[in-house]
Amino acid sequence: MVAALLIVSIAMWGPYHAFGVFFKPVLTEFGWTRALTSGAFSFAQIVNGLLVIVMGTLNDRFGPRMVVVLCGCLIGVGYLLMSQVHALWQLYLFYGVIIGAGMGGAFVPQVSTIARWFVKRRSLMTGIVAAGTGVSLLVGPIIATQLISIYEWRISYIIMGSSAWLLIMLTALFLKRDPAQVGQQPYGEIDGGGPGPGLRVKSFALKEAVDTRQFWLFNGLSFCYGFCLFTMIVHAVPYATDLGISETSAAYIMMTIGVASIIGKVVLGGAGDRIGNKQAIIISFTLWVLAYFWLLMATEEWVLYLFAVGFGIAYGGNSTSHSPLVARLFGLSSHGLIMGVTGLGVTIGGAVGPFIAGYIFDTTDSYQLTFFLCALIALVGIIFTSLMKLTRVELTD
Repeated sequence: MVAALLIVSIAMWGPYHAFGVFFKPVLTEFGWTRALTSGAFSFAQIVNGLLVIVMGTLNDRFGPRMVVVLCGCLIGVGYLLMSQVHALWQLYLFYGVIIGAGMGGAFVPQVSTIARWFVKRRSLMTGIVAAGTGVSLLVGPIIATQLISIYEWRISYIIMGSSAWLLIMLTALFLKRDPAQVGQQPYGEIDGGGPGPGLRVKSFALKEAVDTRQFWLFNGLSFCYGFCLFTMIVHAVPYATDLGISETSAAYIMMTIGVASIIGKVVLGGAGDRIGNKQAIIISFTLWVLAYFWLLMATEEWVLYLFAVGFGIAYGGNSTSHSPLVARLFGLSSHGLIMGVTGLGVTIGGAVGPFIAGYIFDTTDSYQLTFFLCALIALVGIIFTSLMKLTRVELTD
């Protein structure tokens, strides 16, 4: 199950994380502003945020196979249509609406399914599955760079989109909602259906969760996470090439973020089982603050590589900790739905950040203000996370 969900994650996120590589070829052909071009990615994030609620609900009810197949079809069709873009409205329709809708099933079904399959080592297993996004950063940009250098960007979208669709469809056949469907119990669960003798964990419906302070704090930290992450995912390659770095080297910088994020997901994911996911998120946001301030001094290529290491580790630790923390706060009965709703914070932040970064560049011809703003947003994320109080596990009668 872990292996299947990992492959699905890589296939879905690989082409999506390559958006920054396609950024300048599209700009060169059409002459649009950076704000308008990155706005398509921002719009995809908004659609993603709305659809992830639906996909989380469907996953709770029907399991991941149906959700992954549906989203895989949307992703495949979206990238095939991207090869036919000739107007701005088409970019927003094909990438923003169709691909954005498909990406609604690119995270929540995977981590919510893992939460149902594991009690012990839940954070570590979530980290391994979430490492798929890191692997996609490792391979997606470099594959896109090589394809564009050989075939140009339109054919490259056809190749990446059709490959992702085929891989998603085949792997979806192995997915199951929970271990009960194959006559097993979640790993680490004590016989009798609880996490341990004499303990029970309260499960919240969405309506109950919304009435808690923790829910809104979690949405706040999710916004900060999405803002800081996707601003860099979209604008890292354009920023590096603006400094005179080659497109291939810029893709390697993105690849470094991917490698570092895998380390962060496994190391901080495993640490989350011991020190708690709240602490892991605080550590991750702190690394982002330091990384973005470091980026303000970037004038040479080695500085960007060092930034990529710190940024990637923080990204990995942060993303891995969300699903186990939601399970810890609100239980599993509506885990997918609650993850979907709180994921709105991520997608709104991921929509606002890249657009603001593009607008700032269009008006100042620099990303410096953007990086300073991201450091401040990461600091706010630390505050939101620190204010969150974990509810205690209740004793049974």
